[in-house]
Amino acid sequence: MKTPNYNAARPEELVVSSSVENKSLNDSQRATLKYPRRKTRTIVENTFQLESPTESTSQKMRNIPSKNTSIEQKFEIALSQANIRFCKSEQSIEFVEGKPDFLIPRYRIAIFCDGDFWHGHNRDKNKIKNNSEFWSAKIERNMLRDTEVTYGLEKKDWTVFRFWEHEINKNVTECINKIESYIKKHNPKKSKTKNAFTFVDLFSGIGGFRIPLESLGGRCLAFSEIDKAAIETYKTNFWEYNSKDEIELGSITGVGKLPFKEIDLIVGGVPCQSWSVAGKMRGFEDPRGQLWYDTLRVVKLNKPRTFIFENVKGLIDPRNRSSLEFLIEEFSKLGYSVKYQLLNSYDFGLPQNRDRIFLVGIRKDIKCKSEFAFPSPLQKKSFLYDILSQYTSEQKEIKKEIIDSKLLFGDKIPMGRNRFQNVNELNDFFIFCDTRNGHTTIHSWDIIRTSSREKEICMTILKNRRKKIYGKADGNPLSFKNLTGLIPSLKKEELEGLISKKILKYISGEGYAFVNSKNSAGINGIYRIYLPHSNIFSTLTATGTKDVIALKSVSGTTPLEYKENFISQIIKAKQFRSISSKEAGKLQGFPEWFCVHRDDKLAKKQFGNAVSTNVIYNLVKSLLTTEPFNHADKAPIN
Repeated sequence: MKTPNYNAARPEELVVSSSVENKSLNDSQRATLKYPRRKTRTIVENTFQLESPTESTSQKMRNIPSKNTSIEQKFEIALSQANIRFCKSEQSIEFVEGKPDFLIPRYRIAIFCDGDFWHGHNRDKNKIKNNSEFWSAKIERNMLRDTEVTYGLEKKDWTVFRFWEHEINKNVTECINKIESYIKKHNPKKSKTKNAFTFVDLFSGIGGFRIPLESLGGRCLAFSEIDKAAIETYKTNFWEYNSKDEIELGSITGVGKLPFKEIDLIVGGVPCQSWSVAGKMRGFEDPRGQLWYDTLRVVKLNKPRTFIFENVKGLIDPRNRSSLEFLIEEFSKLGYSVKYQLLNSYDFGLPQNRDRIFLVGIRKDIKCKSEFAFPSPLQKKSFLYDILSQYTSEQKEIKKEIIDSKLLFGDKIPMGRNRFQNVNELNDFFIFCDTRNGHTTIHSWDIIRTSSREKEICMTILKNRRKKIYGKADGNPLSFKNLTGLIPSLKKEELEGLISKKILKYISGEGYAFVNSKNSAGINGIYRIYLPHSNIFSTLTATGTKDVIALKSVSGTTPLEYKENFISQIIKAKQFRSISSKEAGKLQGFPEWFCVHRDDKLAKKQFGNAVSTNVIYNLVKSLLTTEPFNHADKAPIN
C-alpha cells in the first residue's frame, strides 16, 4: 500500500476546537472535491457509517499524497547516494504485488516505506477520535495486507525489506546499510558451471544478449553502448552494486585492446539501419554501417574464442550480398570460421515475426567437440494473447474455420503471403488500406458512412488504378473521362462527395486518386490490427509501428461475416489499442523481473532495437554443445 505524507495530519489529529473549523463543508467547498464524499466505507464486508468531516479535516486529508511521499523521497536520495540501482514497481514487466516503493531488479529486492500510523506501529486505538471504528479496521486491514504481501513476494523469490517511517526519519543511512549488507552477502556468484564462460557485450542496448548469456553461465566482463537512456536501463537491471569487475567501455570507436587475459565470446547487435529495407540501404556508405569496421578491429585486437553478431534481414538481400561476403572474408582473414543464418523469433517461442541474420565465428585454432550448427525451430506454438494478461482461457479458444481457397481468393492466390497466412483459413489480422483488397482488408469507405453507390465508385477506382492502360505508375490517378467509361452515369458531384469525405483527392491535370495512397501508411494512423489469437505481431522497430492489437477475438464462417463482425465488434466498439512497452518486452522475450525505462515511449524504442532473448538463448546453447570453452588452456574464471 502506498504511504501518505507523514508530515500531514493523521486521523487522531483531525479533531479541532474552533467553532468555525467544526462547521460542515458548504456546497461550494464540496464542489472542489475530486470525488463525491462517501457516507459509508466497507472493509472486509463490514460497512461503517462515516461522520461528515469538518472543513479543516477535509483540507488536511486532501493534502495527503498517495505517492512520492517525504520518506520515499528521502529514501530515494539515500539509495542514489549509495550507488544502488533501483526502479519503481510500475516499471517492472511483472506485476509486483503490493506495489513496493522501490525495486532492485538485479538482486530481486522489494522495498516498502511504511508509515508508523497507517501501518500500525505501536498502534493505540484510543488516539483516534474521528470515525475511530473505521480507521481502526482500515489500519488492521493494512497490517494484515502487509503480512500477506510479504509472504506472497517471498514465495516468488523476492527479498522484502520494510522500513518504518520513524526508522527512515531517524537514520536512513542505517536502513541503506541493511540493504548493502544483504547485497554483499548475496552478490550473484560467478558461475562455476560446466559451460561457464566470459563475454563482452558490444552495442549492448538494454541487455538482450546479456539476459540469456547469464542464464547459461556467462559472466560479463565489459559492455559498450553510447545511448544514455539505454545505458540507464542496462545499469538498472544488470550493474552490480559498486561493481569493480565489469568495465563500461563507452563508444566502440574508442575500444581497443581490453585488459583481460582471454575473452570467450564477443557479442553485439551491430547498428542495422544502413542495411534495412525500411531505410536507404546505403550499407558501408552510412556512418552506422561503418561501425562494422570497428567491430572487426575489436575482434582483431582481442581475439575472442568465438563471436556472435546480429543484423537485419536486409544484410543478405541480393543488393547487399557483396557486403556480407566482404565481412565473412575479413573475419576469415582474422582467423575465424564463420557461419550465418536467418533466425525468426517466432520459431523460438515468441509471437513476433522477426527475421534476423546471425553471424557466428569460431577461432580456427579452437578444437571443438563437434561442428557448430544453428538451432532448429522449437515445436512450441506461440500466440499473441500469451503476452496480453487480460485474456482468459475461454477467450483463447477460437476455432478457425477451414474455408475453400477459391472463396477467399478466387481463381488466383495472391503472391506475397507470408508463412503465417494459410490459403484455407481467414487471416488473423486486418489491414487498413485503400489501395489493395483482400478478405481482411478494411477500406476508409468501410468505416465511415458511405452509400452502396459510393462504395461501387471506390472499388472501381481500386481495381483499375494499377492497369497499364491508365499509366505506368503503381497506382494511377484516373481522369473523369476514364471513370465515366467504367462507371455508368457517373456525375462529378459524386466524386466531389467522396472528396469531402476525404476518401478521394483531385490531382490537377491528372485525375482522381485515393487520399490514403500509400499502403504502409494505413488509415487514421493504423495499418494493421492483430487479433489476440494471431501467432504473430509485426516486427518491433525503434521507430515504432502503426500496428495495434484488438482487445478481443472475433470469428466468422465466411469472409463477409468475419469482416462485418470485426468492423462492428472491434472498430466501431473501439476495442483495440497500441501495445504497451511491457508487452513489447514480452514480445522480445525479456523476463518478468526486467524493469523498463520510466519513459514509455523510450522503453518501446529500446525494445525495438533489442534482440529477441529466446533466439540468443537457443543459439548460444547450440554453440555451447560444441564445447569451445572447455579446454585445459582456457583461462580460469576468477
